[in-house]
Amino acid sequence: MDINILMFQGGGAGLVWTVLPFVLIFGIFYFLVIMPQRKQQAQLKEMIASLKAGDEVVTNGGVIGKIVEVKDSSFIIRSGGKSNLEIGKSAVVGRKPDAAEK
Repeated sequence: MDINILMFQGGGAGLVWTVLPFVLIFGIFYFLVIMPQRKQQAQLKEMIASLKAGDEVVTNGGVIGKIVEVKDSSFIIRSGGKSNLEIGKSAVVGRKPDAAEK
């Protein structure tokens, strides 16, 4: 009976050392991947909310156009010469880079 008591002493410490690496890996993953992605999504959402008629945007399909009209959940953009396209706000990935930024 005394042998069984000695075998089970300190069993909880083994569990801590088993779980600790997983907690550390999750913490590193959170700070290196999840936090920057959330920050980038917040910046994109803020940029889309600030767009107005006359701004030039790039869509996730690669279409570059100038915003003609802003609706609740979409934009009307003029692409090319005379074609107007209605795109969802979620399709916008950024503003058109200016020639000065290149």
